[in-house]
Amino acid sequence: MATESRPDFPSGAPYYLLNFERALAWLAERYDDLLDADEHAFLRAFAGLPPASRALLVRMLMRKGTLFRASQLRYDEIGCPLQAAAPLAALGWVDTEPGLSLDDLFALTTRAGLLEIFADETKRAPGFKALRKPDMLAALRVFYEAGDVGDERDENVSAEGAEGAEGAEGAEGAEWAVDRGERDAEVSAFERVAVAVSVSVSAARSSKRPLSAWHAATTDSVLRVVIAPLCDRLRLMFFGNLYQEWSEFVLADLGVFQYEKVAFAPSSRAFQQRADVDVYLALHACREALDSLPQLSSLPGDDTELAAIDALVAAVRRIDTSNPWLETRRAKLLFRIGQHCERRLQWPAALAVYAICAWPGARHRRVRVLERSERFGEAFDLATQAAAAPESEEEAQRLARLLPRLRRKLGEPTVRAAAARPVERGMVVLARPDAALPVEYVARDHLSCEAAPVHYVENALINSLFGLLCWEPVFAALPGAFFHPFQREPADLHAPDFHARRAPLFAACFAQLDSGAYRDTILRHLNEKAGLQSPFVFWGLLTPELVTLALDCLPAAHLKLWFERLLRDIRGNRSGLPDLIQFWPAERRYELIEVKGPGDRLQDNQIRWLAYCVEHGIPVRVLDVRWAEEGPLSGVSAEAAEAAEAAEAAEAAEAAEAAEACDATIVARTAS
Repeated sequence: MATESRPDFPSGAPYYLLNFERALAWLAERYDDLLDADEHAFLRAFAGLPPASRALLVRMLMRKGTLFRASQLRYDEIGCPLQAAAPLAALGWVDTEPGLSLDDLFALTTRAGLLEIFADETKRAPGFKALRKPDMLAALRVFYEAGDVGDERDENVSAEGAEGAEGAEGAEGAEWAVDRGERDAEVSAFERVAVAVSVSVSAARSSKRPLSAWHAATTDSVLRVVIAPLCDRLRLMFFGNLYQEWSEFVLADLGVFQYEKVAFAPSSRAFQQRADVDVYLALHACREALDSLPQLSSLPGDDTELAAIDALVAAVRRIDTSNPWLETRRAKLLFRIGQHCERRLQWPAALAVYAICAWPGARHRRVRVLERSERFGEAFDLATQAAAAPESEEEAQRLARLLPRLRRKLGEPTVRAAAARPVERGMVVLARPDAALPVEYVARDHLSCEAAPVHYVENALINSLFGLLCWEPVFAALPGAFFHPFQREPADLHAPDFHARRAPLFAACFAQLDSGAYRDTILRHLNEKAGLQSPFVFWGLLTPELVTLALDCLPAAHLKLWFERLLRDIRGNRSGLPDLIQFWPAERRYELIEVKGPGDRLQDNQIRWLAYCVEHGIPVRVLDVRWAEEGPLSGVSAEAAEAAEAAEAAEAAEAAEAAEACDATIVARTAS
């Protein structure tokens, strides 16, 4: 199918059009059997359009939204946007006189333009002119209801507005002024403006109208991209997701993003059947519906919102698929619905959703919701069952913290965990810097010296060394892993069988840690792959000097321990590593340092990494920073100081408990 650009541009076809046509050719080659009649027709018709029309459509598709002012579509290679849009309109792909809602109008118009459009409102209500744009919209929206507003309702609104305005007209002029320094005064003025605005709005309003009906004096036009949903579907089939835009081509051409070239077969693609595309889009629509739920009601437990949640869950469950990847997306969506219910204190709804959700963490959330619902017996039974076979180190850690609390609430004796090696913890008092700097940087500068330099690395260094050593397994051209040239990671990176599918490749990389060959491999990839997108490598932090120093001081045995834990749970273990690393090059040794400023506490993933390092003899410590002028805990009461000290002690104990729980999980997995 011909999709190449014709040489009708004086200086050649623009880069974005060539890239879009390259994507269409790619889709025609790989997805011909999944495209329907409309999509085939689009590919044919697009190739036959005038060059300016093709360029205009792609320009609009690359921008956010589907509504555009013609005055904002001026490009030298396109010329007059209305002339270029005419062939698109003839095909029904673009609407040159779309109806605009009030929200659409506000999104397309500057504040100055809105004051011109609503000049009558400005005259009737002087306070209207002083309102911020969001408040102007709120003041007007109630009088421009979307949907089929009947005449009776229009008359009622107008009558109410007229009645309120009669009292308003006799008000002092000062009462209309908006005091921007006082929010209460602004709200009061906003309410009065809304009353006055109601008088100036015609009872014959409609929910949507062309721009010329909103603003008779305008010389501008608005274009709406009607074909956008079909093009979004094509974009989904090309990228395998909807978060990547057509601009990926441009960013790659400009060198902003560079990608590894994976030699995958033409048969490798994101979707194997059209139904999978439909399922993805259906799940995406449900996710958008979830995002709109907070707009339904500001009150938790409102009947309207509860009904919407029930309908949303039912819609998600009705989506039929046997595709494991799409089942994972469904599980993640259900988990987010459960989280929404928790935030809204809707405990029964949250329980019902978590009960049918297979996303990691759903079982723990069920226990927490049961606890919040004061159903302690059920919570304890489920937590005990989960503790016998935890799904991850994270769940084991949370259950170890939760079970003693449930035992106390049930009046049962608590079972004390076996003591584990504590994490070393110290404190340093430093002068607060004049410039605002992260506390980690201040600690780094304090500790660093010529003989023992300190680097701020957090998650970057260990992840990067792993990514550089294991570059080949990560970017292996396995079926379903890669299917377009703009992937920074394999599609199955977080799949349960990610490691298993590449086990021999990872084993070969880890064997280099035993043979000593790992150093050359890491340095070679550091040079050859520089700048290429990777889910593990932080190019902005890496320098040849840092990598060389790390390889000199980090034992291969410790690298292997870190890499093995990363590979066990990539999603959970890529973060939580200590902030700083200090090297002693002359002694070829190092130490990891987690920095905590005043009021900071260790996060769960940090506690798990600290516990793992302590258990395996990896040098690590926690450093608490206090500011000299404040004292160790100045500015707080004695009770608060004691509480802070107790919290630090609890963190140390929790890290020890986490070590036991993590080791138990590892042993259980190894045994199975």
